[in-house]
Amino acid sequence: MPAFEYSRWDGSQQFAPQSADKLFDEISQYLLEYGEQMLDQLEDLQDEHPDVVDMLIKRGYIEQDREGRFSVTPKGVRRVESKALEELFDITRKDKIGRHETQFRGAGQTIHEESKPYEYGDPVSNLNMHETLKNALYRQGGGSPIRIEEDDLVVHETEYQTSCATVVLLDMSGSMARYGKFGQAKKVALALQALVRGKYQGDFLQLVGFHTYAAPLSQRELLYSAPKPVSIFDPRVHLRINLDNPPGFVPEHFTNIHAGLQFARRVLSKQPAANKQIITITDGEPTAHIEGRDIVLIYPPAEKSARITLTEVKRCADLGIHLSSFALVEDYFYLGLVNFVEQMAHVSGGIAAYCNAQDLGNMVIDSFVGGRKRRRAV
Repeated sequence: MPAFEYSRWDGSQQFAPQSADKLFDEISQYLLEYGEQMLDQLEDLQDEHPDVVDMLIKRGYIEQDREGRFSVTPKGVRRVESKALEELFDITRKDKIGRHETQFRGAGQTIHEESKPYEYGDPVSNLNMHETLKNALYRQGGGSPIRIEEDDLVVHETEYQTSCATVVLLDMSGSMARYGKFGQAKKVALALQALVRGKYQGDFLQLVGFHTYAAPLSQRELLYSAPKPVSIFDPRVHLRINLDNPPGFVPEHFTNIHAGLQFARRVLSKQPAANKQIITITDGEPTAHIEGRDIVLIYPPAEKSARITLTEVKRCADLGIHLSSFALVEDYFYLGLVNFVEQMAHVSGGIAAYCNAQDLGNMVIDSFVGGRKRRRAV
């Protein structure tokens, strides 16, 4: 237990109000866990402590529209992403994962310690002027002016850094609300966005939320997102929903990995990156799949949904897409999930891992970094 020391306040101690940065960081923790509904609480906070809300607005973390609705500013979103990355990354590993060597050489990141003779096609921007001038002086025996010839030219060696297109599939089904799983998974996704923005600006990253449906998530939509609440409690479910003419009520809390993979494959097909990968974070076996223009919801999990999902896994792998699947496992109830993600890895030749929510961060980051160093077979 932490120790606290109390004493009578004599009026001499200066009161230091909480900073806007610290206050926003505390609010963002609730945003991670509960999503957009947390913003509704700011209205109550404004009524009770208008100066506090005004401080957040002046600092540029939140804004309020004409109707009085609050939203997080782009500056606020970036702070949440950066804080998530700081928490998930051990500070000593930042330099280690900042750049990654490959066996391929090309016009990429300059390495100043190594040089080589100029070859036709080498970028002139990588010219090592010091070594070039030294070669010219040695060849002509000193004196001036210095006349540089082609054999004198030396360029810096360069490290080819493979560009990568990544889609992260984030499970938003109803069960993700338990044990803080969704908050941790969302923190990992936010950290990935900060990592790509800071270290891999040439990469493409798309976050996709999947539940009964699958849809892309913008930076702000990701921060606002939350698991879909369970809306039917029947012990057995078998529903077919036509996408062109859906009914007024559609339960959204099912786990449609198939739809997520299809969406990811279509997104990646438009990207010219050398490496392509899909990272799936889930806590459940498929309880939904797509047949033509229908979504089929089946609970308990059925072999048919698993088979159709694995067929899509194979289709992605055949296109050279690297797949990594992470199963959030909390107890023995999840043994079927472990078996399914292992089947995904077997079919795709990719990676399967299972862990609890607290250990998810470094595993996903390591998988992302490793996946972007691969090079697709052509």
